[in-house]
Amino acid sequence: MNEALIKKVDQKIKDELEKITLIEQFNSAKVLKAFKDLKVSSVDFTSTTGYGYNDIGRDKLEMVYANIFKTEAALVRNQFVSGSHALTVALFALLRPNDTLLSISGKPYDTLDEVIGIRPNPSSLKSFNVNYEQIDLKDNDFDYEKIKEVLENKKIKVIEIQRSKGYSTRKSLSISKVEKVIKLIKSIDPNIIVMVDNCYCEFVNKKEPSEVGADITVGSLIKNLGAGIASNGAYIVGRKDLINLCAERLTLPGEGIDVGPSLGANRSFYQGLFMAPSVVASALKTTVFTACLLSELNYQVDPLYNEEKVDIVLNITFNDKEKLIKYVQGIQANSPIDSFSLPIPDDMPGYSDKIIMASGSFTQGSSIELSCDGPIRSPYVAYQQGSLTYEYGRLAVINALKNLES
Repeated sequence: MNEALIKKVDQKIKDELEKITLIEQFNSAKVLKAFKDLKVSSVDFTSTTGYGYNDIGRDKLEMVYANIFKTEAALVRNQFVSGSHALTVALFALLRPNDTLLSISGKPYDTLDEVIGIRPNPSSLKSFNVNYEQIDLKDNDFDYEKIKEVLENKKIKVIEIQRSKGYSTRKSLSISKVEKVIKLIKSIDPNIIVMVDNCYCEFVNKKEPSEVGADITVGSLIKNLGAGIASNGAYIVGRKDLINLCAERLTLPGEGIDVGPSLGANRSFYQGLFMAPSVVASALKTTVFTACLLSELNYQVDPLYNEEKVDIVLNITFNDKEKLIKYVQGIQANSPIDSFSLPIPDDMPGYSDKIIMASGSFTQGSSIELSCDGPIRSPYVAYQQGSLTYEYGRLAVINALKNLES
């Protein structure tokens, strides 16, 4: 790799890195204030087993999340397998037979296809007679006219917004766009429940969806808010009545939020949240460096290094199957765990295309740690995200490009 090119990139991105540092400082202050206001103590790291009655650390952690997100309540549990699981719990909690779910950000992430019933599954929402409709984005923004038309003519129970792009080539959705569309929705029918999939987006900006009108916000702890420290789990924050419904779907009616053992997870959940602003900043800085370097080498990237960042995901379009595979393999070869492994495209649960994935991470599937993956389908896009530190991310990208050029 040309050292002069790397120096040029380092010079070009200085102002962008400073912007990220300022957001990191803002969100760090917000997290620290929540820890202080709620008097987090070493006692809160204690663990429960069995039913999980009277788990004071778990309960306080949920108060901390509610404080940070400015919501009435929160559900933060290691019983959640993934962000997709938390989204599924929320959808089944909020929807009833003959209700209609409307996605206004196009088709959701592939792992929800069988949850909704886009792909047949006897356990899907569709199998319980829950209707599904979607409105595609228009020029990388919400189709406000179509949304208005649908809401004025149909009864919609839940609207789902996925901020991050998933395995698509559209742009991720900024908090200002989310705020604008929620105002429109609530002006037509204030009783519609707006649920935002916030995966990959937490602490990228100064505001979260719950601060601009979202009723329910959902995310994963092996992404931004776990900071590579939480080994599993997810969160749901929002209105108290809706959180109670979600808790009773996760556990059981009548017990809901009062049960669910922490099983030793409390300390890592607190520490992950505490470190999250810094780790998210490192991931964003890695994204900026990668985008600038690859643009200099004439690869198509989104977002550009100096565009507004909405999430930690960077699209790299290779238009070539073999280049996609070689780049992903280069990321794996420069990861701390299983660097000697060679990723190859294969089937993965929840996906219709073969997937190639580099994730040499301390936690399986953690995408706040540097990872890179993509479906084997044209235009052969790699989706890169994460890095626990900027220095490690930078090293991996430089060496992955050497692998691509070899």
